[in-house]
Amino acid sequence: MTTPPFPPVSETDLRVLRAQLGRPARGVVGIAARCVCGNPTVAATAPRLEDGTPFPTFYYLTHPAATAAISGLEAGQVMRVLSDELAADSDLAAAYQHAHEAYLHDRAGFGEVDEIVGISAGGMPTRIKCLHALVGHSLAAGPGVNPIGDRALALSTWSPERCVCAEPGAGA
Repeated sequence: MTTPPFPPVSETDLRVLRAQLGRPARGVVGIAARCVCGNPTVAATAPRLEDGTPFPTFYYLTHPAATAAISGLEAGQVMRVLSDELAADSDLAAAYQHAHEAYLHDRAGFGEVDEIVGISAGGMPTRIKCLHALVGHSLAAGPGVNPIGDRALALSTWSPERCVCAEPGAGA
């Protein structure tokens, strides 16, 4: 299997992730997406953490402004709206299934973990459980791979095109 096209995580990245998360990042194998200023936005996480815990969330949204904006969407019932769209649109459901398969393929490049075989993140492939994971996937994979993550990102007040890392409470 091939691995996703991102360089390994650096010590600087780990320091920024620690500041973003308020704790040490676990199992980081790379930075899958960055803010326009270069700070990490999405960490790629090993499918099995150092303590042996299976971890299905390969793409982990870390940017504080992005996570806050996506939390606002979740609180505003956007998941229900997107779930209704998913249930009513067979093309959207097929694209979401493809996103699930792409996610599994990316994670498999870092090892297979029996406990999470076939499990991706965010509720894929049939439901919407966590917009943070779906947006993380969209930012890492690029537009057009995860249609639900793309839609959530488009509805968000945060944009990967504008840096807010220097704003208070927005990041490191």
